[in-house]
Amino acid sequence: MSVSGRDPVAPSDWALDRFGRHADALTAVVPLQLAKAHAKAHAAHIAAGLKKRSPYGVALAGAVREGLADAARELGESVRDVRGYEYAVINEHALFPFRYADKPRPLDRARLPANASPTRRRLFRAHGPQAPDGLFEVDAGLATDEYLGLHEVFEELGASTRLVCVFFTADAENGIHVIHWGEAHLEPDRTFTWLHKEQLPVAPLALE
Repeated sequence: MSVSGRDPVAPSDWALDRFGRHADALTAVVPLQLAKAHAKAHAAHIAAGLKKRSPYGVALAGAVREGLADAARELGESVRDVRGYEYAVINEHALFPFRYADKPRPLDRARLPANASPTRRRLFRAHGPQAPDGLFEVDAGLATDEYLGLHEVFEELGASTRLVCVFFTADAENGIHVIHWGEAHLEPDRTFTWLHKEQLPVAPLALE
């Protein structure tokens, strides 16, 4: 059951610690941007006129990232490019949006897809909880592909940047069902262990 988005929600102590003076704005902006992203993805879904292989999921993922990046810019914060994808970085915390299901499901059912890109995995490895504190320099002849990949992510997102997950469920007909944010460690079986999690309100559907 989703939390209503009609009443303002005060930021938690965790949000204040992570986002500082922007915590109040982000608590409201994240649900709003997800609602706007759904409206754009729904329009793409209708325009395609397809019952199968709907473009909704792809369009939603792109619209959410772009919306959060725009929000970061409006707050005077950073937007970092990681392999062609923009990530909002507020107070040295990068927002990682992920639709973990197309129907309402408990957060503990969230799982990274088997075909998830190496970049996604590296984001969790390099910037998520229990990630390495830093990377040491090694001789180029001894560097492994994994090391080079992590080093690349560190340079693109910033070595001090930590990952904040924005996990949600949504479908083309009903929009956003539920939103959670917090800090999660990616396990080898692609499930997540949450060190902290909170439910955000769902904003009313955005009509464009």
